[in-house]
Amino acid sequence: MKAYVYGASGAEITDVAKPSPKGTQVLVKVHACGLNRADLGMTKGHAHGAAGGVGTVLGMEWAGEVAELGPDAKGIKVGDKIMGSGGAAFAEYTLADHGRLFRAPSNMNFEEAATLPVALATMHNALVTNGALQKGQTVLIQGASSGVGLMAMQIAKFKGAKLVIGSSTDAMRRGRLKEFGADLAIDSSDPGWVDEVLKATNGEGVDLIVDQVSGKVANQNLAATKVKGRIVNVGRLGGTHADFNFDLHAARRINYIGVTFRTRTIEEIREIFDEVRKDIWGAVESRKLQLPIDKVYPFAEIGRAFEHMEANKHLGKIVVTL
Repeated sequence: MKAYVYGASGAEITDVAKPSPKGTQVLVKVHACGLNRADLGMTKGHAHGAAGGVGTVLGMEWAGEVAELGPDAKGIKVGDKIMGSGGAAFAEYTLADHGRLFRAPSNMNFEEAATLPVALATMHNALVTNGALQKGQTVLIQGASSGVGLMAMQIAKFKGAKLVIGSSTDAMRRGRLKEFGADLAIDSSDPGWVDEVLKATNGEGVDLIVDQVSGKVANQNLAATKVKGRIVNVGRLGGTHADFNFDLHAARRINYIGVTFRTRTIEEIREIFDEVRKDIWGAVESRKLQLPIDKVYPFAEIGRAFEHMEANKHLGKIVVTL
């Protein structure tokens, strides 16, 4: 089968063996894949947790049909239209654990379904499970113009946040954040953004920050969070190392939480998918929670899709179809 593989000369489409499902695995005939920032790094040979390096079939988000079941796979049948996350997605067929997928709603095509699994699982876990978001609270999403960021703002609004603030350093994308739930859009590269947040929250700061930037905004985040507020560290696009004001962190008694899928067990990931189904799936089916598609590329042009992502001018998801 055809797959997009990182090899000695870089990422390219090549032939690999079709996988077979074992245990609780499901073999998926892939119809569409969503691109993610971690994929871009892996096309350059970077590791993402245990994945990456020469010989890696790339990709982590897909939509397709069940082609075959492992002997212990439950709750799904051959022919079901599904979407999910996991490694080796950029291929004609991929394997998924039976608990790491969603049934694709009948009112979505494969391209639309492929945009959702990572964003839904990541941001419901960050906002609700770890961020403990309650109705009437205030939220700041750092890096709000990414696909997961756009979903985070929508989930926050759906769960009853009274004020949602989104950040983007790009003026065009910042101007569109209100379409996806932002009450206030800020530029996190502007030194005055903390004052904007404090003004919008009567000087208190927000209850919760979901941070995809980190790096140089770490101390500003502390200053923009209210006493006994929470910061959930989801991504580190602005840097993995930076100065950290421990005194401010202690003085504001902030609960600072780090999350990643890279060190989670399959049991933990299944639980995250279960929580999405229980809590917000109705809003997915009614399309209250959805993501815009910036551009769709055929699989043969997946290299161009990554060039488009690297140019960093898109809003929403980039999708590849097979």
